Amino acid sequence: MNETLSLGRIAGVRVGLHWSVLVIVVLVTVALARGEFPAAHPGHSAVQYWLLALLAAVVFLASLLAHEMAHAVVARRNGVQVDGITLWMLGGAARLHSEAATPAAELRIAAVGPLTSLLAGGVLAGVAAGLGAVHASGLVVEAVAWLSAINILLAVFNALPAAPLDGGRLLRAYLWHRTGDRLRATRGASAAGRALGWFMAVSGFAAVLFGHNLSGLWPALIGWFLISAATAEARQAEMRSVLGGVPVNRVMTPNPVTVPDTATLADFLAEGPFGHYRHSAFPVSAADGSVVGLLTVRRVEMTPAQARASTTVGEVMRPLNDVVIAAPEEPVLDLLPRLEASPVRRAVVLDEGRLLGILTVADVTRALAWPAGSARRGPAGHQSA
Repeated sequence: MNETLSLGRIAGVRVGLHWSVLVIVVLVTVALARGEFPAAHPGHSAVQYWLLALLAAVVFLASLLAHEMAHAVVARRNGVQVDGITLWMLGGAARLHSEAATPAAELRIAAVGPLTSLLAGGVLAGVAAGLGAVHASGLVVEAVAWLSAINILLAVFNALPAAPLDGGRLLRAYLWHRTGDRLRATRGASAAGRALGWFMAVSGFAAVLFGHNLSGLWPALIGWFLISAATAEARQAEMRSVLGGVPVNRVMTPNPVTVPDTATLADFLAEGPFGHYRHSAFPVSAADGSVVGLLTVRRVEMTPAQARASTTVGEVMRPLNDVVIAAPEEPVLDLLPRLEASPVRRAVVLDEGRLLGILTVADVTRALAWPAGSARRGPAGHQSA
């Protein structure tokens, strides 16, 4: 989940907002301003309802951020690098660069999130009680009480033993401790996550179809997210199991076809698709043999047909500065996030400026089909067409 707006760094952790976080703000604000607050405390002006509802929505986002910050801080204390935190439509996500080294570390990182939300709910409940004791505005007390309840609900929901929820991490830590097999533990937690997701999705849609209750769309949406995230988590675990410690040079396509930067696009097209050029992306070489960029078939297609005879490869290629560069001994797992974020989903493998190969997402996908352990011995990848 990529951020849309950066909020800077908090305690050294990069924090950002995804545009979909506006959905939370709008839903919470509307639900409180037009439902909860007027029903519990009628007689106030619409401005008061809306302003207090908006403030409550912002505080709720802050509580989500506190939940994720707790994960990030404990993760760093347990030797896990934190890439950042992003708040989005269904809550927040702390992006961890790697996994916990032990079941105990996994348990600590997972447990601190629900505990933080539970603590926030308890503190807010105490504040609401205190405000009520001094006869503060009932509307304000209602807002604080709602924030207390939603944080406690957040803690309880996140503690459910289903990935990718915090409870799923706790379940994985337990299974990992019992079996000694992290992959097997992840599969178990992911299966529980998919089961919970399907239950929520089916029950939510049933409420809409048979109960004519549109509020059922919300648990259905969360259920769909749980199914997707749990499946992705299991796949990522499989990937780490197969590719853990595997260097780029074991997966890349060695000695890829190169294209001179002085060649015209017409010359390039004359060679394919039945000549040497059977792929869809090619490293571009200068006169001295150095790599200066990457040419994709898509960039060739974007050039008008009548201009291809006079347009050189060097004029339409992606400059090397815009291409993902990998070292031959770099772990594939470290490269993969950059590879997936790249528009061309390819990396050029260089060793002190010398071209060794090219690596695509398809190469990594094929590597996942290799028998266990073969990735560490080979075979070499094949450049995708």
